[in-house]
Amino acid sequence: MRFRFHFALLAAVAALAIFGCGNHSGNEVPAMNVDPATTGSLTGTVTLDGPPPTYKPIDMSASPACVQANPRPVVPAVVVTGDQGGLANVVVYVKQGLRNYRYDTPAQTAVLEQKNCMYEPHVVALMTGQPFEVQNNDPTMHNVHPMPRQNRQWSRSQPAGSAALKETFARPEFAMSVLCNIHPWMRSMVFVFDHPYFAVTPKTGSFELKNLPPGTYTIEAWHESLGTQDQTVTVGPRESKAIAFTFKSPGDHGN
Repeated sequence: MRFRFHFALLAAVAALAIFGCGNHSGNEVPAMNVDPATTGSLTGTVTLDGPPPTYKPIDMSASPACVQANPRPVVPAVVVTGDQGGLANVVVYVKQGLRNYRYDTPAQTAVLEQKNCMYEPHVVALMTGQPFEVQNNDPTMHNVHPMPRQNRQWSRSQPAGSAALKETFARPEFAMSVLCNIHPWMRSMVFVFDHPYFAVTPKTGSFELKNLPPGTYTIEAWHESLGTQDQTVTVGPRESKAIAFTFKSPGDHGN
């Protein structure tokens, strides 16, 4: 009798465990579509407080083709400003607060150019699965070498006049360096997001995050050498809000 009792007890526990696991998987919230009738927007600016640091010109003497392509000195595109202190190359994005939404993958290709022996733009942002293309517009060979942590790493030579290199990234990446093994001063930063709520500032320092569902979000502004800043913002249905980020200039210590 005691053996039958223990056997029945064990069977009941096993059944409960199986039932509980089944309920857990059934409670997963499926991805939702964003309701365009309720979305708002977030606009703003990123500025630099103080004069931008000065940088030494890049030494391209090892490549005569690069020297010829740049009759004037070229400095690293680290801290780039425009009129009224607008700060370029800042990635502004939703860091926290998004619910489980589904998003369409953009068909537009994100392009990274090799021009005058520099990568342009210096900072690129795109979505997972979005087409990514690297073009060589120089009369010399380059080598494209992304350094991902979450995606497959690759390195390809790209002769002058060759076709563009085409890739996609399956997983998000934060501040992924893209190098050229032939010209060590060439460097770009690539961000890959699994949502569309991000922007890279031009020299005006302006940005816009459109079609944002109602909610409370942590918005982060990232800069390559100046660090990050976060703000918490609540966006209501059909509401447009404006925020601003200000980074302190490091003076000439950025050289």
